[in-house]
Amino acid sequence: MTTGASTPTYPARPRRSRVRTFLPLGIAAWLVLEIWLLTVVAGAASGFAVFLLLVAGFVLGSVVIKRAGRRAFQNLNEALQRGGAPSSSGSGGNGLMMLGGLLLMIPGLLSDAVGLLLLVPPVQKAVGRYAERTFDRRIRAAAPGTLGDAFQQARMQRPDGKVVQGEVIVRDEPGGDSSREQRPPLTR
Repeated sequence: MTTGASTPTYPARPRRSRVRTFLPLGIAAWLVLEIWLLTVVAGAASGFAVFLLLVAGFVLGSVVIKRAGRRAFQNLNEALQRGGAPSSSGSGGNGLMMLGGLLLMIPGLLSDAVGLLLLVPPVQKAVGRYAERTFDRRIRAAAPGTLGDAFQQARMQRPDGKVVQGEVIVRDEPGGDSSREQRPPLTR
């Protein structure tokens, strides 16, 4: 039955990205695989051996994270004393080493294997290059007003050679546009 009134049109809902759609499914599959692998290894060896493997992974992961964090802090300290930016040559793998240590600390044999793989220097370099290329590509393709645009702010060169980041703010001249309403001050 039609009443003659038009049906309201709602704006189309934005599509969910593939990552947001499949990430929960991937995490669930990872957890099921980890539990299944732990039960298989516990059946082949013993539950105590699996427990020792998990404890050893946790201890090794904490040592790796502590070492990578200490090295990153040392690089930052040296860069601040020099008065420049931290060099990417010495600190390039610290983030991936911390990620490898975190994966070692997570209980599970598959996460331990991926964590150990991230501790190998050639793998770190390959993953680091891939992540940098992907990040650069996404920043260049970012639309204005997004997080990627925040990285492309205006820069000002000072006479002493230092670069100062900032944003350009354009203010209307007084008396230029009288059609805008006058607002009271925010403070009382």
